[in-house]
Amino acid sequence: QVQLVESGGGLVQPGGSLRLSCAASGSIFSISAMRWYRQAPGKQRELVAAITRGGSTNYGDSVKGRFSISRDNAKNTVYLQMDSLKPEDTAVYYCNADHVRTFSVARGFYDSDYWGQGTQVTVSS
Repeated sequence: QVQLVESGGGLVQPGGSLRLSCAASGSIFSISAMRWYRQAPGKQRELVAAITRGGSTNYGDSVKGRFSISRDNAKNTVYLQMDSLKPEDTAVYYCNADHVRTFSVARGFYDSDYWGQGTQVTVSS
């Protein structure tokens, strides 16, 4: 069973920084892309940032130049460094792991997608 556990959320003042982490655990052989999404109250979930296994990245327009995504493949962990935070960044942030390759006796090798439980980020003075 694969689990994604996020950490690092909290309350921060405008202009401040936070670093989110998302660690995937379980019998994992590889993970393709890893992504961060966010969802604010009353709004749709939106893509914040994504990173491929090889390290290629892309960002949502609203966070370009302020957020940075990185990953440690050996630790199956993805990070999101958030700088110059604004009140409109307030949301629940979710981690997503795409094409996670695992193994079971019943199914052999197979790929699945997984989501974390979310971590709250609040930007307020």
